[in-house]
Amino acid sequence: MLSRRHFLGASLATTVYAAGSFVPVWAQNAPDFGTPTLPGPGFRRMKVGDVEVIALNDGVTRRPLGEEFVKNAPLAGARSLLASQGLPTDHIDVPYTPFLVVAGARKILIDTGLGEFGGPTTGKLLANLRAAGLQAADIDTVLISHFHGDHINGLRNKAGAWTFPKAKVLVPAAEHAFWMDDARMAAAPAGMKGAFENVRRTFATMPADTLVQFAAGAEVAPGIQSVAAYGHTPGHTLFELNSAGQSFFYVADLTNVPALFARNPDWAVAFDMDAEAARKVRREMFQRITDRNAMLGGFHFPFPALGRMAASGNGYAFQPAA
Repeated sequence: MLSRRHFLGASLATTVYAAGSFVPVWAQNAPDFGTPTLPGPGFRRMKVGDVEVIALNDGVTRRPLGEEFVKNAPLAGARSLLASQGLPTDHIDVPYTPFLVVAGARKILIDTGLGEFGGPTTGKLLANLRAAGLQAADIDTVLISHFHGDHINGLRNKAGAWTFPKAKVLVPAAEHAFWMDDARMAAAPAGMKGAFENVRRTFATMPADTLVQFAAGAEVAPGIQSVAAYGHTPGHTLFELNSAGQSFFYVADLTNVPALFARNPDWAVAFDMDAEAARKVRREMFQRITDRNAMLGGFHFPFPALGRMAASGNGYAFQPAA
Protein backbone atom coordinates (compact mmCIF):
# COMPACT_ATOMS: atom_id res chain seq x y z
CA MET A 1 0.00 0.00 0.00
CA LEU A 2 1.22 3.51 -0.72
CA SER A 3 1.99 5.70 2.26
CA ARG A 4 -0.06 8.81 3.00
CA ARG A 5 2.86 10.86 1.63
CA HIS A 6 2.46 9.04 -1.68
CA PHE A 7 -1.29 9.55 -1.60
CA LEU A 8 -0.84 13.28 -1.08
CA GLY A 9 1.55 13.43 -4.00
CA ALA A 10 -0.91 11.45 -6.06
CA SER A 11 -3.70 13.86 -5.24
CA LEU A 12 -1.73 16.62 -6.93
CA ALA A 13 -1.27 14.35 -9.91
CA THR A 14 -4.78 13.17 -10.29
CA THR A 15 -7.00 15.98 -9.04
CA VAL A 16 -6.68 17.40 -12.51
CA TYR A 17 -10.31 18.37 -12.83
CA ALA A 18 -12.86 20.00 -10.59
CA ALA A 19 -15.75 17.74 -9.64
CA GLY A 20 -18.06 17.18 -12.57
CA SER A 21 -16.47 19.82 -14.80
CA PHE A 22 -13.24 18.25 -16.12
CA VAL A 23 -11.81 21.78 -16.08
CA PRO A 24 -8.29 21.90 -14.60
CA VAL A 25 -8.53 23.12 -11.02
CA TRP A 26 -5.42 25.27 -11.35
CA ALA A 27 -6.93 26.99 -14.42
CA GLN A 28 -10.03 28.24 -12.65
CA ASN A 29 -8.32 31.16 -10.91
CA ALA A 30 -5.12 31.38 -12.96
CA PRO A 31 -3.83 34.67 -14.38
CA ASP A 32 -4.32 35.12 -18.10
CA PHE A 33 -1.04 34.23 -19.79
CA GLY A 34 -2.58 34.07 -23.23
CA THR A 35 -3.48 31.07 -25.37
CA PRO A 36 -0.86 28.50 -26.36
CA THR A 37 -0.13 28.04 -30.04
CA LEU A 38 -1.18 24.66 -31.40
CA PRO A 39 1.09 22.96 -33.93
CA GLY A 40 0.01 22.95 -37.54
CA PRO A 41 -0.16 20.40 -38.91
CA GLY A 42 -0.73 18.51 -35.69
CA PHE A 43 0.85 15.27 -36.85
CA ARG A 44 4.38 14.18 -37.76
CA ARG A 45 5.46 10.94 -39.43
CA MET A 46 8.71 9.07 -38.85
CA LYS A 47 10.00 5.73 -40.12
CA VAL A 48 11.45 3.25 -37.63
CA GLY A 49 12.78 0.32 -39.59
CA ASP A 50 9.87 -1.15 -41.49
CA VAL A 51 7.12 0.60 -39.54
CA GLU A 52 5.82 4.15 -39.33
CA VAL A 53 5.40 6.14 -36.12
CA ILE A 54 3.04 9.13 -36.21
CA ALA A 55 2.95 11.76 -33.46
CA LEU A 56 -0.65 13.02 -33.04
CA ASN A 57 -0.97 16.17 -30.99
CA ASP A 58 -4.06 16.32 -28.77
CA GLY A 59 -3.49 19.94 -27.80
CA VAL A 60 -1.59 22.15 -25.40
CA THR A 61 -2.50 23.76 -22.08
CA ARG A 62 -0.83 26.78 -20.53
CA ARG A 63 -0.47 26.94 -16.76
CA PRO A 64 1.26 29.27 -14.32
CA LEU A 65 4.63 28.16 -13.02
CA GLY A 66 4.22 28.13 -9.26
CA GLU A 67 6.08 26.80 -6.25
CA GLU A 68 4.08 23.55 -6.34
CA PHE A 69 5.13 22.42 -9.83
CA VAL A 70 8.72 21.36 -9.01
CA LYS A 71 8.42 19.73 -5.61
CA ASN A 72 12.09 19.61 -4.57
CA ALA A 73 13.66 22.70 -6.12
CA PRO A 74 13.15 26.42 -5.52
CA LEU A 75 10.98 28.30 -7.98
CA ALA A 76 13.91 30.63 -8.71
CA GLY A 77 15.98 27.66 -9.85
CA ALA A 78 13.26 26.44 -12.20
CA ARG A 79 12.83 29.93 -13.64
CA SER A 80 16.57 30.32 -14.12
CA LEU A 81 16.78 27.04 -16.02
CA LEU A 82 13.89 28.03 -18.29
CA ALA A 83 15.43 31.45 -18.93
CA SER A 84 18.74 29.83 -19.91
CA GLN A 85 16.84 28.04 -22.70
CA GLY A 86 15.02 31.15 -23.89
CA LEU A 87 11.68 29.99 -22.45
CA PRO A 88 9.06 31.95 -20.48
CA THR A 89 9.55 31.94 -16.72
CA ASP A 90 6.05 32.78 -15.46
CA HIS A 91 4.15 29.99 -17.20
CA ILE A 92 4.68 26.69 -18.96
CA ASP A 93 3.03 25.09 -21.95
CA VAL A 94 2.17 21.41 -21.50
CA PRO A 95 1.55 19.52 -24.76
CA TYR A 96 -0.32 16.19 -25.02
CA THR A 97 0.84 13.87 -27.80
CA PRO A 98 -0.27 10.25 -28.27
CA PHE A 99 1.55 8.17 -30.89
CA LEU A 100 0.33 5.83 -33.60
CA VAL A 101 2.33 2.85 -34.85
CA VAL A 102 1.44 1.72 -38.38
CA ALA A 103 2.86 -1.75 -38.98
CA GLY A 104 1.40 -3.28 -42.13
CA ALA A 105 -2.32 -3.61 -41.54
CA ARG A 106 -1.91 -2.94 -37.80
CA LYS A 107 -2.81 0.48 -36.39
CA ILE A 108 -1.66 0.72 -32.77
CA LEU A 109 -2.45 3.89 -30.81
CA ILE A 110 -0.43 4.64 -27.66
CA ASP A 111 -2.43 6.70 -25.14
CA THR A 112 -5.52 8.71 -26.05
CA GLY A 113 -5.32 12.28 -24.78
CA LEU A 114 -8.07 14.24 -23.04
CA GLY A 115 -10.86 13.57 -25.53
CA GLU A 116 -13.93 15.73 -24.84
CA PHE A 117 -12.95 16.36 -21.22
CA GLY A 118 -10.31 19.07 -21.54
CA GLY A 119 -10.36 22.76 -22.39
CA PRO A 120 -10.69 24.44 -25.78
CA THR A 121 -7.01 23.95 -26.66
CA THR A 122 -7.19 20.17 -26.20
CA GLY A 123 -9.15 17.28 -27.70
CA LYS A 124 -7.47 17.54 -31.10
CA LEU A 125 -6.40 13.90 -31.47
CA LEU A 126 -9.21 12.74 -33.76
CA ALA A 127 -8.91 15.77 -36.04
CA ASN A 128 -5.17 15.23 -36.36
CA LEU A 129 -5.72 11.51 -36.95
CA ARG A 130 -8.04 12.39 -39.84
CA ALA A 131 -5.52 14.93 -41.15
CA ALA A 132 -2.99 12.08 -41.24
CA GLY A 133 -5.42 10.07 -43.41
CA LEU A 134 -6.88 7.72 -40.78
CA GLN A 135 -10.11 7.24 -38.87
CA ALA A 136 -10.88 6.15 -35.32
CA ALA A 137 -12.36 2.91 -36.68
CA ASP A 138 -8.97 2.07 -38.23
CA ILE A 139 -7.38 1.62 -34.81
CA ASP A 140 -7.16 -2.07 -33.86
CA THR A 141 -5.15 -1.71 -30.63
CA VAL A 142 -4.82 0.94 -27.95
CA LEU A 143 -1.89 0.73 -25.53
CA ILE A 144 -2.27 2.65 -22.26
CA SER A 145 0.81 3.74 -20.33
CA HIS A 146 -0.98 4.69 -17.11
CA PHE A 147 -4.37 5.82 -15.85
CA HIS A 148 -4.05 9.58 -15.43
CA GLY A 149 -6.93 11.35 -17.16
CA ASP A 150 -4.93 12.95 -19.95
CA HIS A 151 -3.92 9.47 -21.12
CA ILE A 152 -7.25 7.62 -20.83
CA ASN A 153 -10.06 10.17 -21.23
CA GLY A 154 -9.95 9.90 -25.01
CA LEU A 155 -11.16 6.29 -24.85
CA ARG A 156 -14.82 7.32 -24.65
CA ASN A 157 -16.85 10.47 -25.15
CA LYS A 158 -19.10 12.31 -22.69
CA ALA A 159 -22.07 10.23 -23.83
CA GLY A 160 -20.12 7.10 -22.90
CA ALA A 161 -19.58 5.77 -26.44
CA TRP A 162 -16.25 4.15 -27.25
CA THR A 163 -14.04 6.32 -29.43
CA PHE A 164 -12.15 3.43 -31.04
CA PRO A 165 -14.91 0.84 -31.54
CA LYS A 166 -12.79 -1.90 -33.11
CA ALA A 167 -9.79 -1.68 -30.78
CA LYS A 168 -8.53 -3.97 -28.07
CA VAL A 169 -7.36 -1.88 -25.11
CA LEU A 170 -4.20 -3.12 -23.41
CA VAL A 171 -3.37 -1.81 -19.93
CA PRO A 172 -0.58 -2.51 -17.40
CA ALA A 173 -1.82 -5.05 -14.86
CA ALA A 174 -0.09 -3.25 -11.97
CA GLU A 175 -1.76 0.04 -12.90
CA HIS A 176 -5.18 -1.56 -13.27
CA ALA A 177 -4.85 -3.33 -9.93
CA PHE A 178 -4.06 -0.10 -8.09
CA TRP A 179 -6.82 2.10 -9.50
CA MET A 180 -9.55 -0.56 -9.48
CA ASP A 181 -8.90 -1.50 -5.85
CA ASP A 182 -11.98 -0.57 -3.80
CA ALA A 183 -10.04 -0.49 -0.52
CA ARG A 184 -7.51 1.97 -1.92
CA MET A 185 -10.29 4.15 -3.27
CA ALA A 186 -12.05 4.15 0.11
CA ALA A 187 -8.80 5.07 1.91
CA ALA A 188 -7.80 7.80 -0.54
CA PRO A 189 -8.01 11.47 0.47
CA ALA A 190 -11.15 13.26 -0.73
CA GLY A 191 -9.16 15.16 -3.36
CA MET A 192 -7.99 11.93 -4.96
CA LYS A 193 -11.31 10.10 -5.14
CA GLY A 194 -12.20 11.83 -8.40
CA ALA A 195 -9.23 10.15 -10.06
CA PHE A 196 -10.46 6.72 -8.97
CA GLU A 197 -13.95 7.59 -10.18
CA ASN A 198 -12.58 8.70 -13.54
CA VAL A 199 -10.81 5.37 -13.97
CA ARG A 200 -14.04 3.55 -13.21
CA ARG A 201 -15.98 5.78 -15.60
CA THR A 202 -13.51 4.80 -18.28
CA PHE A 203 -12.93 1.10 -17.65
CA ALA A 204 -15.61 -0.41 -15.39
CA THR A 205 -18.06 -1.14 -18.20
CA MET A 206 -15.51 -1.91 -20.89
CA PRO A 207 -16.37 -5.32 -22.38
CA ALA A 208 -14.26 -8.16 -21.03
CA ASP A 209 -13.16 -9.16 -24.52
CA THR A 210 -11.92 -5.61 -25.15
CA LEU A 211 -9.88 -4.90 -22.01
CA VAL A 212 -6.61 -6.86 -21.84
CA GLN A 213 -4.17 -6.59 -18.94
CA PHE A 214 -0.49 -7.26 -19.56
CA ALA A 215 2.39 -8.05 -17.20
CA ALA A 216 5.53 -5.94 -16.91
CA GLY A 217 7.92 -6.69 -19.76
CA ALA A 218 5.30 -8.39 -21.93
CA GLU A 219 5.29 -8.07 -25.70
CA VAL A 220 2.07 -6.16 -26.35
CA ALA A 221 2.22 -6.28 -30.17
CA PRO A 222 4.73 -7.72 -32.64
CA GLY A 223 7.96 -5.78 -32.13
CA ILE A 224 6.59 -3.72 -29.20
CA GLN A 225 7.75 -4.51 -25.68
CA SER A 226 6.35 -3.01 -22.50
CA VAL A 227 8.90 -1.55 -20.09
CA ALA A 228 8.02 -1.12 -16.42
CA ALA A 229 8.88 2.42 -15.29
CA TYR A 230 7.01 2.66 -12.01
CA GLY A 231 7.07 5.85 -9.97
CA HIS A 232 5.02 8.43 -11.80
CA THR A 233 2.17 6.04 -11.03
CA PRO A 234 2.26 2.54 -9.50
CA GLY A 235 2.11 0.86 -12.92
CA HIS A 236 3.52 3.54 -15.23
CA THR A 237 4.79 1.80 -18.37
CA LEU A 238 6.88 2.73 -21.40
CA PHE A 239 6.90 0.99 -24.77
CA GLU A 240 9.94 -0.02 -26.82
CA LEU A 241 9.52 -0.57 -30.55
CA ASN A 242 12.17 -2.46 -32.54
CA SER A 243 12.08 -2.93 -36.31
CA ALA A 244 14.81 -3.77 -38.82
CA GLY A 245 17.59 -2.85 -36.41
CA GLN A 246 16.09 0.50 -35.34
CA SER A 247 14.52 1.41 -32.00
CA PHE A 248 11.93 3.87 -30.75
CA PHE A 249 10.91 4.43 -27.11
CA TYR A 250 7.59 5.95 -26.12
CA VAL A 251 8.44 7.41 -22.72
CA ALA A 252 4.93 8.53 -21.66
CA ASP A 253 5.35 10.62 -18.47
CA LEU A 254 8.89 9.52 -17.65
CA THR A 255 9.41 13.27 -17.58
CA ASN A 256 6.95 16.09 -17.76
CA VAL A 257 8.29 19.31 -19.34
CA PRO A 258 11.71 18.11 -20.57
CA ALA A 259 13.20 21.61 -20.36
CA LEU A 260 12.92 21.15 -16.59
CA PHE A 261 12.82 17.47 -15.71
CA ALA A 262 15.11 15.99 -18.37
CA ARG A 263 17.67 18.74 -17.80
CA ASN A 264 17.41 17.99 -14.06
CA PRO A 265 16.23 14.35 -13.77
CA ASP A 266 16.37 14.50 -9.96
CA TRP A 267 13.72 17.21 -9.83
CA ALA A 268 10.25 15.89 -9.05
CA VAL A 269 7.15 17.17 -10.81
CA ALA A 270 4.05 17.52 -8.64
CA PHE A 271 2.39 14.66 -10.54
CA ASP A 272 4.91 11.92 -9.62
CA MET A 273 3.18 9.67 -7.10
CA ASP A 274 6.45 8.14 -5.87
CA ALA A 275 9.05 10.81 -6.55
CA GLU A 276 12.08 8.75 -5.57
CA ALA A 277 11.13 5.78 -7.75
CA ALA A 278 10.33 8.16 -10.63
CA ARG A 279 13.70 9.89 -10.26
CA LYS A 280 15.59 6.59 -10.31
CA VAL A 281 13.81 5.18 -13.35
CA ARG A 282 14.04 8.50 -15.19
CA ARG A 283 17.84 8.43 -15.01
CA GLU A 284 18.01 4.73 -15.87
CA MET A 285 15.80 5.05 -18.93
CA PHE A 286 17.38 8.21 -20.32
CA GLN A 287 20.80 6.60 -19.97
CA ARG A 288 19.55 3.49 -21.75
CA ILE A 289 18.05 5.54 -24.58
CA THR A 290 21.11 7.75 -25.07
CA ASP A 291 23.48 4.78 -24.93
CA ARG A 292 21.59 3.27 -27.87
CA ASN A 293 21.11 6.62 -29.65
CA ALA A 294 17.49 5.57 -30.02
CA MET A 295 14.63 7.76 -31.16
CA LEU A 296 12.02 8.58 -28.55
CA GLY A 297 8.64 10.20 -28.21
CA GLY A 298 7.33 11.92 -25.10
CA PHE A 299 3.71 12.63 -24.28
CA HIS A 300 4.50 16.07 -22.82
CA PHE A 301 7.43 16.92 -25.11
CA PRO A 302 7.27 20.00 -27.37
CA PHE A 303 5.91 19.10 -30.78
CA PRO A 304 6.85 17.17 -32.87
CA ALA A 305 7.50 15.30 -29.59
CA LEU A 306 9.86 13.04 -31.56
CA GLY A 307 13.63 13.17 -31.42
CA ARG A 308 16.63 12.08 -29.41
CA MET A 309 18.06 12.77 -25.97
CA ALA A 310 21.65 13.91 -25.51
CA ALA A 311 23.66 14.14 -22.29
CA SER A 312 23.75 17.74 -21.05
CA GLY A 313 25.32 18.79 -17.76
CA ASN A 314 23.67 16.91 -14.92
CA GLY A 315 20.93 15.61 -17.18
CA TYR A 316 19.72 15.38 -20.74
CA ALA A 317 18.55 17.70 -23.49
CA PHE A 318 15.75 16.86 -25.91
CA GLN A 319 16.76 17.27 -29.55
CA PRO A 320 13.55 17.43 -31.66
CA ALA A 321 13.45 15.71 -35.02
CA ALA A 322 14.00 18.12 -37.88
